[in-house]
Amino acid sequence: MVTLNRIYTRTGDNGTTALANGQTVSKTDLRVAAYGEVDETNSCIGMARVHTAGQALDAILARLQNELFDLGADLATPAKVNETEGSVLRILEGQIQRLEAEIDQLNEVLPPLTSFVLPGGSPAAAALHLARTVARRAERSAIALVQSGQDVSPPALSYLNRLSDLLFVAARTANAAGPGDVFWKSGATR
Repeated sequence: MVTLNRIYTRTGDNGTTALANGQTVSKTDLRVAAYGEVDETNSCIGMARVHTAGQALDAILARLQNELFDLGADLATPAKVNETEGSVLRILEGQIQRLEAEIDQLNEVLPPLTSFVLPGGSPAAAALHLARTVARRAERSAIALVQSGQDVSPPALSYLNRLSDLLFVAARTANAAGPGDVFWKSGATR
């Protein structure tokens, strides 16, 4: 359980922050960017949930919000060579498999796509499309972190990849219950 008695600490006033392992890094560090963008994704999902209350989709989104805190903790904790399983909060393969099952379940009842989908339609879908694009940015930041030579757990990367897919299908699901998807019309404004 986390207890937060003081909201401000003044420790970041010099442009640094502490990772989960206590290591001090710049607030512009690639790792901080990656978990910060996961937090942004979570906020976008929160905006979508304002419009999904009482719907079956809302339960999926509520679980995602909790898992995104797990993902943030995973990304905020550099791996150790001798790390034992369960010693650090990490994303698990089972969480990725659940995302895949939910993608399949939601997509099964949607009409096949015949065009690219534009972000929009219902307020919930618009917020979910925004969440999807922020999740893709978080994924790019996590990949940049790996490419810089730092460790990121492979399940965290896979989770980010599936997350944006789920958010896309969730946006289509939100639109299916309302105005329908907004489709791209190639060259329509020429």
